[in-house]
Amino acid sequence: MDRPANSSPDTRRVSLLPGTRKIIEGVERVYYEGYWIRYYQPPANTLSAKRHLITALTRRLFNHVEHGINISGVRLQQARHAYETALDPALKRVNGAMLAGALFNRASDIIAKLVEIQELGVEIRSDNALLRECGNCLQEALTLGRLVLHRSGEEGIDELWGEPLHAFSIPVEDFFESRYLKIASTLRDVDHIGAALTCCFEEDGDFAAIVPLIRCAIDAAHRKVETLQTDDLIFTVWPEFVVAGENLIHYRPPSASAEDIERVRHQEHGLQLVAQGWAILNDISRARTPMPKTTQSFIRRLEAFRQSGTCPGLLVPLTVPD
Repeated sequence: MDRPANSSPDTRRVSLLPGTRKIIEGVERVYYEGYWIRYYQPPANTLSAKRHLITALTRRLFNHVEHGINISGVRLQQARHAYETALDPALKRVNGAMLAGALFNRASDIIAKLVEIQELGVEIRSDNALLRECGNCLQEALTLGRLVLHRSGEEGIDELWGEPLHAFSIPVEDFFESRYLKIASTLRDVDHIGAALTCCFEEDGDFAAIVPLIRCAIDAAHRKVETLQTDDLIFTVWPEFVVAGENLIHYRPPSASAEDIERVRHQEHGLQLVAQGWAILNDISRARTPMPKTTQSFIRRLEAFRQSGTCPGLLVPLTVPD
């Protein structure tokens, strides 16, 4: 499979300004942080556009964080009371995450109603009290975001929580530009994982044959990261991404004798690392946001496996996402 135009940093010794746009193989791309990323024309900077953007960002946020925190904005006061009265630190964290969810939904409700009023011909000024309340809700939710875990349980994605407030506070075009920077950071994490997996397995007799599958998965992850869900191209990109992951996690090394306990353990640990790597790639690519702590922790486990042939921390088989 050919690598996409954005699949690796542009290493040419040419000074390119961030935001430089160029047609590459018939596709308009924009340059950020060494990557040529598929470009999308931002919508007009209207309250209606912000409403659609914030709604989409909030929905995406809830798709990637722990279950049970998508609390209706109508229940904001109940959520706040539960958080403020919780005494156990572990319970208070979850209540705080639920409060953050309610705040996001309250902000979304407010801006939705303001758009409806605006569509009736009523001017909504920037100093409108409800707009200020919307901003306050998003700001408080952002503060509480540190309490929220990613659905994998490994790491919160603080940047996801900041995006609705960011989209509310700045022009839509500027928000799109900031997203390209995050996409570039995400692509770099994807590449780091791909390079670490390749380095770990390419000279391993049991796993060398998996390297082309790793490359295919990384290419598919690149295309997934840069493609908007609303783009018709997603009907090609998403199936390729899913199948690349399935091919990767279904890889099996040559059969080892049951009596060769060390080799059996080596293969089991290697397969668990492959599954874990795909789970992380899946999380990062779908969220289109870097997860640096999770990425670096995984790379350290790969290095430990490469040096010793086992990874003692991998004792329980992982559940691989669909």
